[in-house]
Amino acid sequence: MKILITDGIEKSGADILLKAGFELTQKTLTPDELLVAIAEFDAIIVRSATKVTKAVIDAGKSLKVIARGGVGVDNIDVEYAKMKGMKVLNTPKASSISVAELTIAHLLALGRFVPMSNIAMRHREWPKKEFSKGIEVTGKTLGIIGFGNIGKEVAKRAMGLMMNVVAYDAYINTSDIPEVKMVSIEELFRTADYVTLHVPFDKAHGPVIAKKDFEKMKNGVILINCARGGVVNERDLLEALNNHKVQYAALDVFEHEPPTPEEFELINHPRVSVTPHIGGSTMEAQDRVGVEIAEKVVAALGAASKQQVLV
Repeated sequence: MKILITDGIEKSGADILLKAGFELTQKTLTPDELLVAIAEFDAIIVRSATKVTKAVIDAGKSLKVIARGGVGVDNIDVEYAKMKGMKVLNTPKASSISVAELTIAHLLALGRFVPMSNIAMRHREWPKKEFSKGIEVTGKTLGIIGFGNIGKEVAKRAMGLMMNVVAYDAYINTSDIPEVKMVSIEELFRTADYVTLHVPFDKAHGPVIAKKDFEKMKNGVILINCARGGVVNERDLLEALNNHKVQYAALDVFEHEPPTPEEFELINHPRVSVTPHIGGSTMEAQDRVGVEIAEKVVAALGAASKQQVLV
């Protein structure tokens, strides 16, 4: 069986696939090139760059498995793939620690003006007085929206910093971490000093946080989004920053990646910390992603092969 890998895979993962007897092709393809190439492959492994659309799925005459090395599958038409009898796989746990650590990094950096100080001092400024009123996280309340694998890892680290943690999840009512209180999203907005999101983007429902939600939050709230672009309405966030409803914001993800020129008004805001969608991009996470997705693909293609024999 043949596997196409378009966005790269760690050697540990490739070795697992090769040992299982699969033929690998690792190649970056344009959307048009992918439509032509996909016909000869039994599986495709992607990260965030490659879009597996209906057209790609239809062109995959032998395609049985679509695998995403990462948490989100918003670059894959999952429902259409399943309708066509294909398995869609991802790695929901592999990068959880990495994303959680970046979230905490942003949380700490904002309160002590780390991004702002870096910019000012590289312009030969000495903003000691301007940045003398930092914020301690100890005793503050962190509100986590989305209490899955990543949300729980964030909670553990926040509690280590002596923060109070509340969480809201549309699908989970109870917490398996006793110190974390599950609350309504309204209570979270009302009580949290920091709000962090760890949910996928749902096109059908749109942003999780928009203007009406900012209005429910504490004045001077700090917002962190290391989840997915689109879960926070960027225009409404910019307005909330400008009217100081939101004191600081940290963004690792954007509605458009790379961002459009219009988005740089938000990116360049003096009270915003930004990173280029690197939440899961640590050496340790990449290795875990490669191993996990390879093992899942081996199992899925093995099952598909057995099913063909039975038929």
